[in-house]
Amino acid sequence: MNSNALRTGLVVLGILVLVLIYASAFTVSQTQQALVLQFGRVRTVLNQAGTDKPGLYFKVPFFESVVLFDKRLLDLDLPVQTVLSADRQNLEVDAFARYKIVDPLRFYQSVNNIQVANQRLSSFTNAAMRNVLASASRDAIVRTQREGLMNRIQEEVNRQAKNLGIEIVDLRLTRVDLPAANSQAVYQRMRTEREREAADLRANGAQVAATIRARADRDVTVLLAEANQKADQLRGQGEADRNRILADAFGQDPDFFAFYRSMQAYEKGLVGNDTRLVISPGSEFFRYFNDPQGRARPAPVAPAPAPATGQ
Repeated sequence: MNSNALRTGLVVLGILVLVLIYASAFTVSQTQQALVLQFGRVRTVLNQAGTDKPGLYFKVPFFESVVLFDKRLLDLDLPVQTVLSADRQNLEVDAFARYKIVDPLRFYQSVNNIQVANQRLSSFTNAAMRNVLASASRDAIVRTQREGLMNRIQEEVNRQAKNLGIEIVDLRLTRVDLPAANSQAVYQRMRTEREREAADLRANGAQVAATIRARADRDVTVLLAEANQKADQLRGQGEADRNRILADAFGQDPDFFAFYRSMQAYEKGLVGNDTRLVISPGSEFFRYFNDPQGRARPAPVAPAPAPATGQ
């Protein structure tokens, strides 16, 4: 009987030991960081951001508890906010942020959980957006300075989030639009401005084109005048050379020169099939028709007989 009681006691003791081991052991994964609390006070921090010590840990059962926080990046979707730009225009801004818990002890002491942290971060971000965007124009917010403005908002939020043990890793303005009530008026004004700019550009283009055409016409006139002057000079030089050559040819062989000139006269005077010449057959023009050597002279034309007179 004593043996049975001893066996039963050992079994119970073993069960109690297993229960104690189960209650005291806990694991911290790669994506988690943990706080070990003793009567509500933080005793130690495990696997904090910036360290890499996941694994199996132990705590004192019933006296100590463990709170786990995510070590990964967390998303914060912000509601649409209406902000006033520096040029007094209302803008609807949609944004989101990504953050991580870098100090779990401070996070636990200030907000304790993710839900409260998101509420505080939303408040910080909305205030920072209103403050930063109020110093920029609509065009700067939408186009020219958007990246710089987002960085300024992120820096301002981080200064406050540091007290919560949180770091904003990324903050983006996903949408910046005009409210629906005045979008149409703004679009119409933008269209009018663009049409005016287009008209100015067309007018300037027409003026430049007219200037270019006038310059081109002037250049063409100058070039044509210079070309005509050069042509006249060349033509005069050619005529002078021609006359000189003809004079030299006449001096060397007057008979051949006379023959050549007669052939040119025949060529020009007898052009066409119906050429008519009213000229005397004995004219010097037909000299080479009567004698190919050009020596014969046409007989003089006999004078007409004198009319008879009455006795």
